[in-house]
Amino acid sequence: MADFKSYPVWDAGTRWFHWINVLCVLALMGVGLVILNASSLDVSKAGKITLKTIHAWIGYVFAINLIWRFIWAFLGNRYAKLKSVLPGGKGYFQALRNYVAAFFSDSPEQYIGHNPLGRLGVAVLLLLVAIQAVTGLVLAGTDLFLPPFGHWIAQWVAASGIEPDTLAPYAQAMYDETAYQSMRAFRKPFAVTHLYSFYFLAAAIVLHVAAVVITDIREGGSIISAMFTGRKTLTGHPIDEEGCDHE
Repeated sequence: MADFKSYPVWDAGTRWFHWINVLCVLALMGVGLVILNASSLDVSKAGKITLKTIHAWIGYVFAINLIWRFIWAFLGNRYAKLKSVLPGGKGYFQALRNYVAAFFSDSPEQYIGHNPLGRLGVAVLLLLVAIQAVTGLVLAGTDLFLPPFGHWIAQWVAASGIEPDTLAPYAQAMYDETAYQSMRAFRKPFAVTHLYSFYFLAAAIVLHVAAVVITDIREGGSIISAMFTGRKTLTGHPIDEEGCDHE
């Protein structure tokens, strides 16, 4: 009979980050797809501004939540630390090889925290959401003159005699045409990066969900429920069990 043990793993700060991030990403993707297809959906200029404003405000929550996660990497438990979440460190590549070999054997390795392959996946996801956050903040400044960059963008493109703080989106008569075209050239690589990192993020999320389900089936550990309860239920001796209390 299997010896089941319950281990504390994801603390409250980590769980809150995860689910706020899930909700923000889903909302941003939904609104973003409507914005991307605004012409074919016959969305008016005013409607597009409203959608971009909603997208930006959700983006602020998304960015603040991401900053919180990096702060929590110094305040949370051992499984919230960056060294436990990201790939690297002494013996990492050997642990990765061992994990992959064991996964396809009759005795897959179990981890309380992220397994070595999972840490690679987390690194990719964090990189992509960070790219989305940074490029999104720049685009909010160039499209809507919103913080943190909107004030400087407005100063850049305001026509002579127009107060930068009074600029409105798509109000071409308020812009200096030469400065506006220069700003659009500056904006373009951020827009392209934002778009394609969105596609990569969507693909990475699908792979992440698939990996969680497959790992849960293959190794056990109640991975999905652990992000609600904060605890994993495992059998045997997890590789990263040292110094961990269990029930």
